[in-house]
Amino acid sequence: MTFLNFVISGLSLGSVYAIIALGYTMVYGIAKMLNFAHGDVIMVGAYVCFYAVSRFKLPAVVGVALAMAVCTVLGIIVERLAYKPLRQAPSLAVLITAIGVSYFLQNAALLLWTSNPKMFPPVVAKGSLKFFDGQLSVSYVTMITIVTCVIIMLCLMWFTGRTRMGKAMRACSEDKGAAQLMGINVNATISMTFAIGSGLAAVAGVLLCSSYPTLMPTTGSMPGIKAFTAAVFGGIGSIPGALFGGLLLGVIEIFAKAYISTQLSDAIVFAVLIIVLLVKPAGLLGVEMQEKV
Repeated sequence: MTFLNFVISGLSLGSVYAIIALGYTMVYGIAKMLNFAHGDVIMVGAYVCFYAVSRFKLPAVVGVALAMAVCTVLGIIVERLAYKPLRQAPSLAVLITAIGVSYFLQNAALLLWTSNPKMFPPVVAKGSLKFFDGQLSVSYVTMITIVTCVIIMLCLMWFTGRTRMGKAMRACSEDKGAAQLMGINVNATISMTFAIGSGLAAVAGVLLCSSYPTLMPTTGSMPGIKAFTAAVFGGIGSIPGALFGGLLLGVIEIFAKAYISTQLSDAIVFAVLIIVLLVKPAGLLGVEMQEKV
């Protein structure tokens, strides 16, 4: 039962990583940009929900919806101001800009909300389900986190495969120039991608702080890096790969903490990533692309 408890805890943590990784993989798959400020959008969403629920006494559902709305607008603004002018710039310039946006959001949060840790209010009903005469316990937060992750992935796969905007995203991912010649508004499509990814980041922030209820301006930094690792692990650009990579990464981290060392768990996670990329550079579910000359 202890083993199963660790597996469930890993799937819960991995589900949060997967939701964040979905934002990374969508932006990279369509805009070919690594938005390293994505982890700090998680933090902004968590703070918005925190103040909506604790300060203004709004229902939890309203707090989550408000966090998603704020993060969606923030994602569009960041894309328009920071990334759109660099659409044709070298990838190094985009990477440096993303790091700059990340530090800007962290320091803005320090000025607005101070560095004092805040206890995140419960947005999910407390309690758990007991199995096997109480030997296996699954909290409501864990169940909601895992179910939310699966629903989001299924909705994204339906959206990208069935809707007009989703098909436009796939076309931009293949060839932006050809997509523009076919009448697709590439700029609006990329902005929509950032909006969806940032909205998902707000959901991930709320779920993360519901499981680990300490909120600080640096809350999203390490989960953001690990989620990017999960996206690369599963195959960046692949929606199922982001889900698979996030879940697997969460399970590896929990087992590393439980059976090896809590101090070395992060190092083990990144070591596994290095090994996987040495064996399969495109990720576990990624497809190697032949570069046309």
